Amino acid sequence: MKRYISALAASAAIALLAATPALADELRTPETITTFDNAMPTGVTVSAKGRIFVNYPRWGDDVPFTVAEVVDGKAVAFPDAEFNKADPKNPAASLISVQSVVVDPRDRLWILDTAAPGFQTPIAGGPKLVAIDLQTNKIIKTIVFPSNVILPSTYVNDVRFDLSKGTEGVAYVTDSSLTGPGGIIVLDLATGKATRRLSGHPSTSAEKDFVAEIDGVKMLARPSAGVAKPLHIASDGIAISHDGASLYFSSVSGRHMYSVPTDALRDESVSEAALGGMVRDLGLKGASDGLESDDKGRVYGGDYENHRIRMLESGKWHTIAEDPSIQWPDTLSVANDGHMYFIVNQLDRQPGFHEGKDLRVKPYKLLRIKVDGGPVLLK
Repeated sequence: MKRYISALAASAAIALLAATPALADELRTPETITTFDNAMPTGVTVSAKGRIFVNYPRWGDDVPFTVAEVVDGKAVAFPDAEFNKADPKNPAASLISVQSVVVDPRDRLWILDTAAPGFQTPIAGGPKLVAIDLQTNKIIKTIVFPSNVILPSTYVNDVRFDLSKGTEGVAYVTDSSLTGPGGIIVLDLATGKATRRLSGHPSTSAEKDFVAEIDGVKMLARPSAGVAKPLHIASDGIAISHDGASLYFSSVSGRHMYSVPTDALRDESVSEAALGGMVRDLGLKGASDGLESDDKGRVYGGDYENHRIRMLESGKWHTIAEDPSIQWPDTLSVANDGHMYFIVNQLDRQPGFHEGKDLRVKPYKLLRIKVDGGPVLLK
């Protein structure tokens, strides 16, 4: 137990002190990289060579392909159109509804498929991670999550990698359930073995009595017929420290970010009670969808209530970008070019929050800001 706490303390100290204070006080103006006129994207990632990939979950929009590469400003089905055709009868062999895409430290693209279109119960055998070799654009690995970690309420949301652990590395995945317990899934990339950690813990759950307010409007589930209800989205954003010692995570329905030692997460001999005791509350960051970290020990989060991007540096949260164009910042992705890319998709303006009226105004945007840091590469 002591070694986990010591590792956590050391990692936290490094993460909070290894910073560049001058940058924290600068507000950066978002730069538009490309726009999207059709379906609403949620995720973005950038390869070592600057290739940009995005994804579109099947939430109700017409989604002809759920993963795309941005080529000359246009989204093109990736790796091809055929693999993007959902086949519920053979869910492991096609993409059903992708929530996140992430390039790993070896420059492979990983696709996180919820297999839960419209937030329905996941299709059995469908929730999976798919790896694509970006040298050949071919699928090189498919890992279907074992049934012991996929609950009827599970919605796998985002993923981070540490390839230095085990024989092929480990993935950490958030479960951002709307109706059941949140949690973190730890997946061995070599064996496919997975465990649920912090399942239903307060840190992976929606904050009690939380109600977001955006542009003066409370964000509630407002169906066209029925009663408005609070929105409870569990653990969503996830990031890993530059030394791999800590995992950061937060719920959509909350304003706090938490951390936990990764050694303890991977160690099944550490009980859930003991693991919960190692979770640290890193303070009020603002309500965020995605999280990200960089190689200088800094952590980033959105603040969708206030059209901001925030950064944890030297133990304090700073606003580094604030602009009306930041209308629901979703996935954040630090790239080799010293910028952080992020999707803004007006998620809060969807029909389900406005009695069936779609208030989104196209186009959706992919923005970036300068951060003078690089991606975390644990390999």
